[in-house]
Amino acid sequence: MSGMASRAVQGAAAGVAGTVAMTLVMQGLHRRLPSEERYPLPPREITERVGRSLAPTDRAGLPDASLNAHLAYGAAVGALLGLGARRPGLAIGAAYGVFVWAASYFGWVPALGVLAPATGHPARRNMLMIAAHLVWGGATAASLRVFAGAKAGMLAAGPLADAGEGEGEITGGAGLNGRAHSPRVHRDRVGVIDRTAY
Repeated sequence: MSGMASRAVQGAAAGVAGTVAMTLVMQGLHRRLPSEERYPLPPREITERVGRSLAPTDRAGLPDASLNAHLAYGAAVGALLGLGARRPGLAIGAAYGVFVWAASYFGWVPALGVLAPATGHPARRNMLMIAAHLVWGGATAASLRVFAGAKAGMLAAGPLADAGEGEGEITGGAGLNGRAHSPRVHRDRVGVIDRTAY
């Protein structure tokens, strides 16, 4: 897989992780809205509106369809962040989250006639969605940093000692006296673990 493809895949995975954190925040804040504003949040509204225009709507399946679309969108915009930044800081991630909110609710969503622009939504619901996108961006950036650390650390190149290949090969076995050797572990000049027999 090419470098760009890998970064897109990892960005998508980070975007899904960010969407999980975002969803938790959205659930909590939605419960705090006044009753007249506690109607379905935009992921459900968008899914229902788009689904209605494409095919007859199965209302029983809308919660699943809405969640799936929510995760897919998080993955898509996460992939874009993964392509644009290898180790984004939390501030960059949060700013990107707000950009995604603005591009959606002042951009393609009203442009396609799906929902009214965010200026036509209740202020408390807008604040909820902005807070959720801040969390999404921060969590997505944090996930990308975890992935970068894993590639530089636990997944970096080195001897396949557990497979008995190259430096780090275990060469235990029966000695001249018929007793099994015990592996001895030491480090070479570059700090690679080597296992050799007595």
